[in-house]
Amino acid sequence: MRPTLAPFPATRLRRIRRSPALRALVAENTLSPSDFIWPVFVRDGDGNVEPIASMPGVNRLSVDKVVEAAREAFAMGIPAICLFPYTDAAGRTSDCAEAWNPDNLSNRATRAIKAALPDMVVMTDVALDPYSDTGHDGFVVEGEIVNDETVEALVKQGLSQAEAGVDIIGPSDMMDGRIGALRSALESAGHQNVILLSYAAKYASAFYGPFRDAVGASGALKGDKRTYQMDAANSDEAMRLIQRDLSEGADMVMVKPGMPYLDICRRAKDMFGAPTYAYQVSGEYAMIMAAAQNGWIDGDRAMSESLMAFKRAGCDGILTYFAPAMAKAMQG
Repeated sequence: MRPTLAPFPATRLRRIRRSPALRALVAENTLSPSDFIWPVFVRDGDGNVEPIASMPGVNRLSVDKVVEAAREAFAMGIPAICLFPYTDAAGRTSDCAEAWNPDNLSNRATRAIKAALPDMVVMTDVALDPYSDTGHDGFVVEGEIVNDETVEALVKQGLSQAEAGVDIIGPSDMMDGRIGALRSALESAGHQNVILLSYAAKYASAFYGPFRDAVGASGALKGDKRTYQMDAANSDEAMRLIQRDLSEGADMVMVKPGMPYLDICRRAKDMFGAPTYAYQVSGEYAMIMAAAQNGWIDGDRAMSESLMAFKRAGCDGILTYFAPAMAKAMQG
């Protein structure tokens, strides 16, 4: 039981808020560049920096430019980068075969970053939506997103990424059983050190819109993803999903989106104690940037405050498009 505070004026809680130095002394949570995984969009070509209209300040980068960006981020103390490929219509097929092509964009970018920066952590996404002509994370058969056939494809995709040298694989598909299948396949193929950061509690959300623009999936998506992504009304279900994925071999777990689901982050960390991450998704980023550009909020303070919310909710780290900007702000 907490001790009772002395009555005013013996207790003046404002005393410890009097100056920046005092506030720093009693801060319960801190942010560091080492808390960030930076999501980056990769496209074909050379020397390409292509702005994404719905995500101000975020670009699609060709592999050579991704390496440059990774080098700058690593120098600022950001330890990890997460790759998302932009696949044009010609690369989107019903069999999604580009997902496990050894020379697809994601694998080429992984090899290039690891060659230039062996110590930087490279994370990749496992899901079929960047390669599917339906825009779904799994195969669609007669209008149904089929689970088991999709898991077989996800295993091939994950093994392809492991062969390219990835450090962390992030299954974001929300199919049942995919963590166990991936862990077994990775162990059998000699990739026992590859980490699985499971998107264990991924909600069917309106906040993903700009991301789908960024990877070229918006126009392709037919229907919605509510039969496999979570219902926003549910919290206990998220705990069951996280427990299952940890039991199948996930090393880390993620909650996505972030800010609308801080309660899920807190419950997950308190209940399981596993490394817990949140994804501050494209819609969260875009809202802050749009309001800042219109002069409605202080963009830098809103960025910092939004990121601190994840640490306060128990997260060990954050996937955020703000990573470079926040790291620069921390440097002064």
